[in-house]
Amino acid sequence: MTSKLRLPSLNALRVFHSVALHKSFRQAADELLVTPQAVGQQIKLLEDTLQVTLFERKGRSIELTESSILLSHYVKAGFDEFAEGVRRVTKATYRDRINLNASPYFATHYLLPRLSLFREVLPSADLRLTTMIDMPDFGRDDIDITVQWGYGGWPDYDTTLLVPDPKMICCTPAIGQQVTSAQDLTRFTLLDTVKSKRLWPDILRHLMVEQTHRDRSIGFDDAATMRCATLQGIGIGLVSVIDAEEDLKSGALVAPLGRNVLADMNPDEIPGFYLVMPRGHARIKGVAALHRWMAQQDWRSEMKISSIPKPTPLSD
Repeated sequence: MTSKLRLPSLNALRVFHSVALHKSFRQAADELLVTPQAVGQQIKLLEDTLQVTLFERKGRSIELTESSILLSHYVKAGFDEFAEGVRRVTKATYRDRINLNASPYFATHYLLPRLSLFREVLPSADLRLTTMIDMPDFGRDDIDITVQWGYGGWPDYDTTLLVPDPKMICCTPAIGQQVTSAQDLTRFTLLDTVKSKRLWPDILRHLMVEQTHRDRSIGFDDAATMRCATLQGIGIGLVSVIDAEEDLKSGALVAPLGRNVLADMNPDEIPGFYLVMPRGHARIKGVAALHRWMAQQDWRSEMKISSIPKPTPLSD
């Protein structure tokens, strides 16, 4: 019969969590309102209990060992769960409140036109919407669900693709007159997003464009700013389909290589908006209802993909 694992004291783990976070006994002591000596005693107790070295002392600084780095991930996850449990219990009378975070672009172009429909599903919900570009800290930021732009890749969370975000290569008519082939793109500043350094490389590789170290780019925090830069002729931008259709129709922008030049890209190379939620949040009725509603919506209908004409075969 396997003996039950004896866990270290919770206090020792709490001290370890603080030391690992600050990489300092003194800063951990200040946070915990104890002396550095008391912190050292708890770390020594933990090391003796686990029979491993957690920190290497180098003069006045310390470094985490491999064992410490590994343990810190699990201890952080554990304390995050404790904090979430306490938060949920102490706010039990307010659990009709659902805190949703969304990418500003998704919130404006997709979510807001439909959000009133959720009231029909859960009329008593107190829904709070925030718009942060970066992935939130669910516990610290008090977020239940978020919609993130990207390529997936959040293995620790429940992740669902809501809608892809294909791009069109767009520029002002003046720049467009100078682009007669895909290789010409590298002669201009390529407008990019700082959230993904793979947008242009994936597209240039798809177009079989030879890339050089001289390729220039400017990164922007959000799609709206990059679109404005494109409209101002700062460079060639990658504009989302919804915006591109509007700008092409008005004549403010052109698609120098054609609207469908990226239509056959590998789906794995097309970013999108993903619904991301800690798995434990599915246990809360209101949060689960919002997650289910958002996952079932046909967000693709907002893209008006059908308005993009299919390419016409070249005649001999």
